[in-house]
Amino acid sequence: MSIMPPRKRRSFTAEYKVEAAHRVIDTGRTIAEVARELGLNEGLLSNWVKDERRRSEAAAAHGDTPLDPAERAELLALRRRVTEQDKDIAFLRKASAYFAAMQNNRNGSL
Repeated sequence: MSIMPPRKRRSFTAEYKVEAAHRVIDTGRTIAEVARELGLNEGLLSNWVKDERRRSEAAAAHGDTPLDPAERAELLALRRRVTEQDKDIAFLRKASAYFAAMQNNRNGSL
């Protein structure tokens, strides 16, 4: 008898959950179809869809208009771009500190 190791629990970002829910809401496809496509449990995706519909209804009740699919796609693209730029900035800071330290060491040894 072999004992299988426990499955690692997957975690999903809020953006991923919203994007997955809108694949159902915006396209009119079934939860089962989108869940299969994304490799998710139908019940999990169903909860995300319910949450997103509640959030959209609450926003509408307060007079806010929810983002349309084009705006949502643009927002996600901009968030990805900011994340990449943050990584670039962190790298450049480290490189700058490294080269400054190299320059200080060179001047001190002469």
